[in-house]
Amino acid sequence: MSLYSEFDDPLQPHDRWMRIALAEARAAFDEGEVPVGAIIVHEGRVIAAAHNQREALNDPTAHAEMVAITQAAEHLGSWRLLGCTLYVTLEPCPMCAGAIVQARIPTVIYGTTDQKAGACHTLYQITQDARLNHQSTVLGGVLKDDCRMILQEFFAQQRALGKK
Repeated sequence: MSLYSEFDDPLQPHDRWMRIALAEARAAFDEGEVPVGAIIVHEGRVIAAAHNQREALNDPTAHAEMVAITQAAEHLGSWRLLGCTLYVTLEPCPMCAGAIVQARIPTVIYGTTDQKAGACHTLYQITQDARLNHQSTVLGGVLKDDCRMILQEFFAQQRALGKK
């Protein structure tokens, strides 16, 4: 069953979930982390919600997607996240795209593209590479302006403080 009819805006049904991911991005912003948020939805319910925690954990792998994938796997009791949809405010990087493939996440919805590290559409297409054992359906551009603006605001603030 489709989430929307062929006559509806295909981005619209995803707004509700992306707003939750944006709330996670705002939490990251407030903690001084790059403001990226991610949630994982399974059977119409959020089963994981996370934001970047690289600074807090001193862990280069603590991207929002990675933390959310770990939470969802724990919730489901399986590393296979079949039937799940990942919503993330920024296009996943190569590390996160690889984890998406490994976790068998069938659908990825992201907000804004990542011109420096995007691995779903922009620089690479890891999640759709037919040479890999799993591919994901990917849709970008959901609330893209909101997702882009929080990143721009964060980096403008960091530059004003003489950081990043």
